[in-house]
Amino acid sequence: MKDKVIIYQVFNRLFGNPNTTNKFNGTIGENGCGKFSAFTTKALDEIRSLGCTHIWYTGVIEHATRTDYSAYGIAKDNSNIVKGNAGSPYAIKDYYDVDPDLANDVPSRMKEFENLIKRTHKAELKLIIDFVPNHVARQYKSDAKPKGVVDLGANDDTMVNFDPQNDFYYIHNEELKLQFPMQFPKEKYKEKPAKATGNDCFHAYPSVHDWYETVKLNYGVDYQDFGHHHFHPTPDTWVKMRDILMFWAAKGVDGFRCDMAEMVPVAFWEWVIPQIKEHFHQIIFIAEVYNPTEYHNFIRHGKFDYLYDKVGLYDTLKEISKGYKPASAITGCWQSLGGIDNKMLNFLENHDEQRVASEYFLGDPLKAVPALIVSSTINKGPFMVYFGQELGEKGMDCEGFSGRDGRTSIFDYWNPTTVSSWYNDGKCNTSALSKEQQELRKIYNRILVICNEEASIRKGEFYDLMYVNYHNITFNPEKQYAYIRKYEKEMLLIVANFDQKDVDIAINIPMHAFEFLNIREGATLNFTDLCTGDTITRELSSSVPFRISVKAFSGVMMKCFLIE
Repeated sequence: MKDKVIIYQVFNRLFGNPNTTNKFNGTIGENGCGKFSAFTTKALDEIRSLGCTHIWYTGVIEHATRTDYSAYGIAKDNSNIVKGNAGSPYAIKDYYDVDPDLANDVPSRMKEFENLIKRTHKAELKLIIDFVPNHVARQYKSDAKPKGVVDLGANDDTMVNFDPQNDFYYIHNEELKLQFPMQFPKEKYKEKPAKATGNDCFHAYPSVHDWYETVKLNYGVDYQDFGHHHFHPTPDTWVKMRDILMFWAAKGVDGFRCDMAEMVPVAFWEWVIPQIKEHFHQIIFIAEVYNPTEYHNFIRHGKFDYLYDKVGLYDTLKEISKGYKPASAITGCWQSLGGIDNKMLNFLENHDEQRVASEYFLGDPLKAVPALIVSSTINKGPFMVYFGQELGEKGMDCEGFSGRDGRTSIFDYWNPTTVSSWYNDGKCNTSALSKEQQELRKIYNRILVICNEEASIRKGEFYDLMYVNYHNITFNPEKQYAYIRKYEKEMLLIVANFDQKDVDIAINIPMHAFEFLNIREGATLNFTDLCTGDTITRELSSSVPFRISVKAFSGVMMKCFLIE
C-alpha cells in the first residue's frame, strides 16, 4: 500500500444534518438526521485532503430503531428493546439492508448507498463499514434478504438451550424478563423462550447494564458446557455470516471493522477471512479485540490485518496526557506487542471513547497534540481520527439516551455543533469555525499529511531513544518521549513533549542506533522540523547530544537526508 492507512471514522446520522434543533431525546422529525447524500464530492475531497486514506462509515447496516418505517415494508421495532430514539447501530436488524434513516428516499436506500460507494472511490478514499458478528437486535428480521437466504433463527430448535446448528442460544421454557421498568408499557414485548443476550448473558433476566437490546449469535460454542466447541460440521451461523460478508464486499466495500471480534471464536475468522480475500484480494479486516493475550492468535490464526490498540497505547497515552503515567511508559506498549506493533490500529478517539476535548479527558484538544504525534507516527500501522476530533468536538452534550458523558451519542438524533459548523451547509470549509478550531484542524492536517508523505513513517524502521535518556539531566522521561524513524537516506528524529511548559533538551543518540539503522556517524546535517518548517544544523553523533527546543503540549519531527 502506497500510503499509511489513515482512517476517518464518521457516524453517518450525525454528519451533514441540516437541522440544528438538538432537542433532548428528540425524534427524527424534531432533530433531523444526516443522510448518505451529505457525503458530497466536496465533503469527501476535504476528508481526503485532511490526510485520510479510508473512511469508516459507522452505522450503515439497518439496525433497530423507534422510528416507524412500517409504511415501507420494514417491520416496526418494540420501543422497549431499543436504546434511544435512533437506536444502536450495533443492534443489527437486517444484515442485508441499510439504515433507512440515512436515505432521502427510503425505497431507494440501497441505491443511495451504492452511489456513496462510487463517490467515495472517486474521491480516492477506501470505504470501511461495520460487521457486527456477535449479536443482533432482539427482533431481527431481514426484509431485504436475497432470494434463497434463510433468516437467522428461522430453522432453530427452540426446545433446547444449545444446538451447534442453531443460530441463537435459548433459555428453554423461560420468558424474557427485563430487570427495569418498561418505558413504553403499552408496547408489550414477549420473548419465549428467551434468547441469550449479546454480552454473554445466558439467563432470561438481563439488566439495564446488559446489552439487553441484542441477542447472542451461536458459533458452535456451548458456553454452558465449559465452552466446548462444536465446529464440525460447519455451524449454520458461520455460513450465514460468510454470505453476508460476501454480499457487502461485492458492493465495493473495501474493509470491515469487526465489532467485538474477540467474542466470536478465532476458528470462525480463520475459516471465513481467507474465503472473502480469495474473491476480494485487497479487502481489509480490523478486529475490535481488547485482550492482549489473544492478539497474536487473532493475527496469526484469525487472519486479521489489524487490531485495535486500545488497552495498550490508547490507554497509556490517555494516562500520560492526564499526568498519571510517565511518558516513558510508551516504551512498554510496543515492547509488549512482540513484533506485531505494525498490525495495531492506533487512535485517540472513537465512538466508544470520551472526546479528548471533553471535561472527562483533557478539556483542551491542544493538550492532545503530543499524543497525536506519537499515536500516528510510532509505527507503520493505521491511525484513526473520529469525526470532529480535528475540530475539538467536546462531546459534552446531553442528547437523550446518551447522557453528558464526554462521548458523542450513537443512540440519539443529534447534530454536533463543531461538525455542523465545518459542514457549513455543504461548503465543507473552515469559515464558520473559530480561530482555535481552524488552528487545530491545521495541526491535524499537517501531521496526517506528514504520515503519508514521509517514507520513514509509512515504511521505515523504528528506534526508541528512551533507554539512553533516563538519566539525562536535560531530558525528563516523565514528560518527553523520543524516537527515530528511518527509511533509506531519510531520517526523522521525533520528540513529543507532554509537559505544560516549553523545554530545551539535549537528546542522547547511542552508537547502537547508528549501527542498527545503518547511519553514518559524525556528519553535520541540516534538519527541518516538518511541523513548523524551521531548520537547524546539528552534528549527528553518539558523543554529541542533539539539542532541540520543544514547545509545551507539542512535538517536533526533525527530518534530515543522510550522507553516505
